[in-house]
Amino acid sequence: MAEELSKEMADRVMEAIEVARSTGKIKKGTNEATKAIERGTAKLVAYATDINPPEIAMHLPLLCKEKGVKCFKAGTKEELGAAAGLQVGTGAVAITVEGDAKNILKELLK
Repeated sequence: MAEELSKEMADRVMEAIEVARSTGKIKKGTNEATKAIERGTAKLVAYATDINPPEIAMHLPLLCKEKGVKCFKAGTKEELGAAAGLQVGTGAVAITVEGDAKNILKELLK
């Protein structure tokens, strides 16, 4: 299942998303994240703690476990959206190409 994170770990996940956004590739939104997991391109998935209704993202941890992708429940929709470079909140983000976030991902995937 998705890991509950400490504040420091949640900050590291947000940092990884921000770095991957500028130097790699990310997928924004629950649907795009789901597609990235199913296609085997997702390296890391983070979804918001305040998704309402929760059923929208309930499948993400299960799908990630099935595909061997690390999944984190981190931050609010607004925090995830800001890390992904959006003006609005987003329910989930998947890192598909890590770019300069390679070391941060290595640390998070331990």
